[in-house]
Amino acid sequence: MRAKITYLVTAAVLVFYFLLVGSRGVLLIKTGTLLTVTFGVAVLILPVIGLWFLWKNTQFVRRANQLAAELDAEGGLPVDELKRTPSGRVDRESADAVFALRKAETEDSPADWRTWFRLAVAYHDARDTPRARKAMQRAIALHDGKHAEAA
Repeated sequence: MRAKITYLVTAAVLVFYFLLVGSRGVLLIKTGTLLTVTFGVAVLILPVIGLWFLWKNTQFVRRANQLAAELDAEGGLPVDELKRTPSGRVDRESADAVFALRKAETEDSPADWRTWFRLAVAYHDARDTPRARKAMQRAIALHDGKHAEAA
């Protein structure tokens, strides 16, 4: 719950910032000189890119949470079996061992979104965020594809 609140507050602050920057861009355009209009258009591009990025990330998180809820209902969420350091961080060797298991599971069933979801969690635990995101995107695509076939 705390993560959701943090995400919502951060998103709200970003939207406020985008609105503030956008209003400055409009003011520059209203000035009417070639230089200020050029700067105004450039300033307006930043909030558009920011809003698109925020929207895409929000959609990704929403879809990943939906998959987690579905996997939890099936009893298939990965169990946290990782060893931790005294500070609470995941032990690297433990994460690597679980990762090897999840990778083999995914190689055995590459069309199953559940194995990709669990692989994404393993990548995350191994602190490989880019690959975790790609694996989760694959899980989402496979899940959406299966539901499209069923319809």
